[in-house]
Amino acid sequence: MSFHPLMDYGAGLHHSARPLPEEGSAFAYTPANLAKLEEICARYPGEHRKSAIIAALYLAQGQQGYITLSAMRAVAAAIRCTTAEVEDIVYFYTMFYTKPMGKHIIMVCRTLSCALAGAERVTEALSRELGLKPGETDANREFSLLEVECLGACDRAPVVGVNDDWHECQQPEAVKTLIEGLRAAGAQSLTGCHLKVAGE
Repeated sequence: MSFHPLMDYGAGLHHSARPLPEEGSAFAYTPANLAKLEEICARYPGEHRKSAIIAALYLAQGQQGYITLSAMRAVAAAIRCTTAEVEDIVYFYTMFYTKPMGKHIIMVCRTLSCALAGAERVTEALSRELGLKPGETDANREFSLLEVECLGACDRAPVVGVNDDWHECQQPEAVKTLIEGLRAAGAQSLTGCHLKVAGE
């Protein structure tokens, strides 16, 4: 006799919901990206080479557009860690994608400051304008729509991230203007700061 409750282990309660990544075609860094990665890895002691894991993933994603299992293996080999460690990073951070994405990746912040300022209405307006639900990409891969956590500009809420830029104080009624601006001028139409890498 046991005082422990019976558990239905077949009900899916103890299985990971994380999807298996796409295998993809064989991936190898271009010579230029490999040289850039080696330059970044050289900033760390040899035994801490895997500290460059996020940079290695950014280079792979920039080269291929998204991260496949093949790319994860290449990253792991390049920085000398396990594929599982690379996969953990890919699935933890929202800026890494495991499927093809649009040219303009639109990310609506849904964290507290933006939520209180009406981010949900911004998402609804974007969904109507683009004909997409959060998590979807349009057929010609021009736009992807995502809901994400804090983009780091809480005083300018609601914030909409677009690739490595952002658009501040976005209102639902101005969504059409935002999309038209992106189609016509790309990042130049955005109000927020552009990602500036130190040393460039």
